[in-house]
Amino acid sequence: MKHTASSVLSKYENQITIFADYLEEFPDTDELVWILGKQHLLKTEKSKLLSDISARLWFTYRRKFSPIGGTGPSSDAGWGCMLRCGQMMLAQALICRHLGRDWNWEKQKEQPKEYQRILQCFLDRKDCCYSIHQMAQMGVGEGKSIGEWFGPNTVAQVLKKLALFDEWNSLAVYVSMDNTVVIEDIKKMCRVLPFSADTAGESPHDSFITSNQSKGTSAFCPAWKPLLLIVPLRLGINQINPVYVDAFKECFKMPQSLGALGGKPNNAYYFIGFLGDELIFLDPHTTQTFVDTEENGMVDDQTFHCLQSPQQMNILNLDPSVALGFFCKEEKDFDNWCSLVQKEILKENLRMFELVQKHPPHWPPFVPPTKPEVTTTGAEFIDSTEQLEDFDLEEDFEILSV
Repeated sequence: MKHTASSVLSKYENQITIFADYLEEFPDTDELVWILGKQHLLKTEKSKLLSDISARLWFTYRRKFSPIGGTGPSSDAGWGCMLRCGQMMLAQALICRHLGRDWNWEKQKEQPKEYQRILQCFLDRKDCCYSIHQMAQMGVGEGKSIGEWFGPNTVAQVLKKLALFDEWNSLAVYVSMDNTVVIEDIKKMCRVLPFSADTAGESPHDSFITSNQSKGTSAFCPAWKPLLLIVPLRLGINQINPVYVDAFKECFKMPQSLGALGGKPNNAYYFIGFLGDELIFLDPHTTQTFVDTEENGMVDDQTFHCLQSPQQMNILNLDPSVALGFFCKEEKDFDNWCSLVQKEILKENLRMFELVQKHPPHWPPFVPPTKPEVTTTGAEFIDSTEQLEDFDLEEDFEILSV
């Protein structure tokens, strides 16, 4: 189902409230607002809360970028919202990896060089590793033609594949299967030899070599690849089952939280926190013009932060198909996440997902993903451009110099 940004907003405006208006209804409560693992006391920290939200990188529909695949769409309006939400979740992981969760953005304030480099990973150009071009073309390998809407699981699979080509960030991306997170598989994927992650002929298992050079016979301490953990879930049949509400909200309190991808059928939002039973989200359904790097190599970032008040939605209006995200920079962060899940998620009678130590014996063996021999990002799967002919786009295709 295709839609325009305006039809989406009019369709759901009765269910979506501007967050600032909502805040005004709670002038003197002691309620806590949770945003990506940080709490803000509504009564005394309203401006801090709003600046924490506006610091998140905000990716929206864009137009007038170079056509995807050379002859494809030059705007993602009407189909790219879940891809943009996936970009926002991944960008938050990269912010945590390089700048830390406490980093804050201020308009026109000089930022660390890593910030600009993170932003450049997501520009709408085919040579940027997490661009709309790369994501749409990698989606072809997941059975999605360019211009087709992605669900939360598809965008997770696409990010997992694209991360293999991203040597700067060197992320391990784990997407859970069958509502089950397997500790053994994650440790196998994230533990690497400190001096060489890709020692020829060695599997990650071989890297647990022992050394007699330190105190007696102690294990070599393996390095840890920063982990992006995505848990796709179905929290009901046609609507979210209320039994999952508390556990779902609990995930936003975890310091490892990257929020959640979800929303409505064919309308994706990036959920970053909650107040009571209202989820707070960033909305990609605004079409902005493509922004490229300037002559000095910098990106003007004014359109990559949402300076309007964010929006909120009652949790029971959420479509049951969601994906939770978490970032564990070090192994101790993952161990801490496991203990929080044990304590808060697994205590429920109807568990939102499972966390198990060992790889289930009836599953196929776990093989950590590796970069393909041929450096390709899915474009070769496209046999023709026939599927590109019936896009509902605001703009005619416009060839830009690449």
